[in-house]
Amino acid sequence: MASVPQAPVMGNFGLPPIKNEPMRNYEPKSDDRAKLQKAVDEMLAAGPVEVPVIINGEKIKTGKTAKQLNPSNHAQAVCTYHEADAALVQKAIEGSLKAKAAWENMPWNDRAAIFLKAADLLAHKYRYKVMAATMIGQGKNVWQAEIDAAAEACDFFRFGVKYVHDLYSTQPPENSPNTWNRTEYRPLEGFVLAVSPFNFTAIGGNLFAAPALVGNVVVWKPSPMAIYSNYLLLEIFKEAGLPDGVLQFVPGPAEEIVGAAINHREFACLHFTGSTFVFRNLWKQIGNNLDKYRGYPRIVGETGGKNFHLVHKSANVDAAVTQSIRAAFEYQGQKCSALSRLYVPQSMWQGEFKEKLLKQISEITLGPVEEFQHFMGPVIAKHSFDKIMGLIDAAKKEGGQVLCGGTGDDSKGYYVQPTIIETKDPKSVTMVNEIFGPVITVYAYPDNEFEQTCQLIDTTTEYALTGAIFSLDRHALLQASNLLRNASGMMYFNDKCTGAVVGQQPFGGARASGTNDKAGSMAIFYRFVSARTIKETTIDPAHHLYPSNLQ
Repeated sequence: MASVPQAPVMGNFGLPPIKNEPMRNYEPKSDDRAKLQKAVDEMLAAGPVEVPVIINGEKIKTGKTAKQLNPSNHAQAVCTYHEADAALVQKAIEGSLKAKAAWENMPWNDRAAIFLKAADLLAHKYRYKVMAATMIGQGKNVWQAEIDAAAEACDFFRFGVKYVHDLYSTQPPENSPNTWNRTEYRPLEGFVLAVSPFNFTAIGGNLFAAPALVGNVVVWKPSPMAIYSNYLLLEIFKEAGLPDGVLQFVPGPAEEIVGAAINHREFACLHFTGSTFVFRNLWKQIGNNLDKYRGYPRIVGETGGKNFHLVHKSANVDAAVTQSIRAAFEYQGQKCSALSRLYVPQSMWQGEFKEKLLKQISEITLGPVEEFQHFMGPVIAKHSFDKIMGLIDAAKKEGGQVLCGGTGDDSKGYYVQPTIIETKDPKSVTMVNEIFGPVITVYAYPDNEFEQTCQLIDTTTEYALTGAIFSLDRHALLQASNLLRNASGMMYFNDKCTGAVVGQQPFGGARASGTNDKAGSMAIFYRFVSARTIKETTIDPAHHLYPSNLQ
């Protein structure tokens, strides 16, 4: 990319008001519903689109192709995409490094303007199209697509601008006489590799947007199960004015693409969301490569979860039931934050909790996403379907009692019924292993063992992402919160363990759940900058001696 002549910044620019993108309801007969239905119908009728590799703004068709399937109807492809290889990754890296100087030297207000424009384009011109791609390609119903591909994606871009503005404004509070101290927040030296998951279009956007906002260049490997929606985000940023080379789009085989990137001397950072197993292996590979790199790469990752609801004897049963259903079965449990472990006092469980839970679940319907009435759709792919069904079978063999669901049908789409397993063993297989599907395992704990149950929750799994406590007793909330201080990076009181909103609940967890860098807050941007302090002296010293040296 050609060097951009730098004009002086004639002012200390403020930002327009930054607020969460308003949610739309898509109620029957509404204009929004009609427009979204039209976008979904047209996308299904048009058939698969062709998605190229994008390097330096050039659309490259490699001839080696793969398909992103519609999980509601796996005989149908959403798109056919061209795959990059190691040589193209090398070309992408070289192109990014050439674009780097002009991008990081672009005045902050101009960089910010690109992201604010992209958010507005997504919120208005492209809202229904990106939502349709997310629904059809990633199996989301209308509400889940709205909170993800529309609202959260816009929030990431807009609040990202606000947080970087605040970061740049964080300056030393003191200056000695005749000096001026300041801090500049440089982008990392090299390039950032973003590896994104299938389950949130917004996460794919944020994985490249967060580092790019502070002047980094990014090589992006999207999930093969989210290619089309992710490609549309790239097209939106192109229209918003993102210079060629700042973001390189390289779908294809994970091992080859990621391997080529992390073996490069200029690799500076991994920004990752995905499985714990893959993340740990990448960390080991990066560690083994330290002698190759110009510096120490940053590693920022959000991985799995084995999230819990803890119900106290004082809880509002109806609220705990409803919130548990939403937390476990929205988007078929395919959220890192989804509820998987439910702890209820024995007397409450046998009293009214179990009956109310099963009754509400019996009202849930499954179906293809173009039929807007369904609460649940398909899981993402065959391998996911097989894993979920395998874990349900393993729970049965261990003595777990399937109270509802436990069955699936993958003949047309990958459908798994909402499943409740009751276990007498609080460390049974589905209490310990991540499922990433619509399965709750319930342990009814002795009424007088609330504190012991907190300790059990804390030690049952290796994950620590989200958790919720349901209680109308403030002392019980405080007790459980303290005992579970390290069991989750996100704690909810009398609310479900899913649904973090940018600007409201910074997202992330520790232990095996990731590096807890808190996406959706200013904290994460520190990971993509390398600060430099500058001290400027305005009056030269007259002599090398200090007053204390005088006789």
